Amino acid sequence: MLLNKTKQISINSDIEIGGNNRFTFIGGPCVIESEDLVMEVAQRVRDICGRLNINYIFKASFDKANRSSINSFRGTGLEKGLEILGKVKEKYNLPVVTDVHESYQCEALAKVVDMIQIPAFLCRQTDLILAAAGTSLPINIKKGQFLAPWDMKNVVTKMEEAGNEKILLCERGSTFGYNNLVVDMRGLLEMRKFGYPIVFDVTHAVQKPGGLGDATSGDREYVFPLMRAGLAVGVDAIFAEVHPDPDNAKSDGPNMLYLDQLEDILSAAVKIDDLVKSL
Repeated sequence: MLLNKTKQISINSDIEIGGNNRFTFIGGPCVIESEDLVMEVAQRVRDICGRLNINYIFKASFDKANRSSINSFRGTGLEKGLEILGKVKEKYNLPVVTDVHESYQCEALAKVVDMIQIPAFLCRQTDLILAAAGTSLPINIKKGQFLAPWDMKNVVTKMEEAGNEKILLCERGSTFGYNNLVVDMRGLLEMRKFGYPIVFDVTHAVQKPGGLGDATSGDREYVFPLMRAGLAVGVDAIFAEVHPDPDNAKSDGPNMLYLDQLEDILSAAVKIDDLVKSL
């Protein structure tokens, strides 16, 4: 074993992330555009992951609170979004995760979702971290684009002091000059030293924040190469946004994966992950 095992975090009775388990796939459309879209993606990705024996957690945001432009589509809102996520759980028997932006939202989220995600821009917001920790749910915390990997130790400590050690740490790229991000693969190993499972967000990692002036751009062509690299370094989960028609998606289209290409991508990912975790 070349890598130290991370703690195993239970998402529900069927899924544990960490240890030496095969990677879990966390994915879905960036934002809840409609109930029909969410149901289509959830069913198709569930079926793909089932064929490949990959644990799957559905992700979509009820609100994108940090859009570049005030005129950008933000989502369905909290109440409608949770209603749709609840239908995903009931119809497809899938665990679900969504972003939280305000402390008051945590109580409502805890009644529906299986995991809460802290957006990268908000990872240092103490009140938000404590409110999320107080739900006792697993919390996927994205590393801020502005933070060094070792600086996430302070975020981990906040969670631990709040009595919640169901922690996942997510790499999504670091600011590299203007309108660009870069992934330092050493950061995956640095955060792994804290002992908690590491998630690699391979689609946000290729964003070009504000690259279109009033919207974010991205380089979809680099998603799969970065995924391969991250799996080779050693991660516990892959996060990726997928869509039937990314070029017409209402958020993050330039860096999202085509749903039709996902099975081939994940098939290759399984081979890399199996090899790395057999060493």
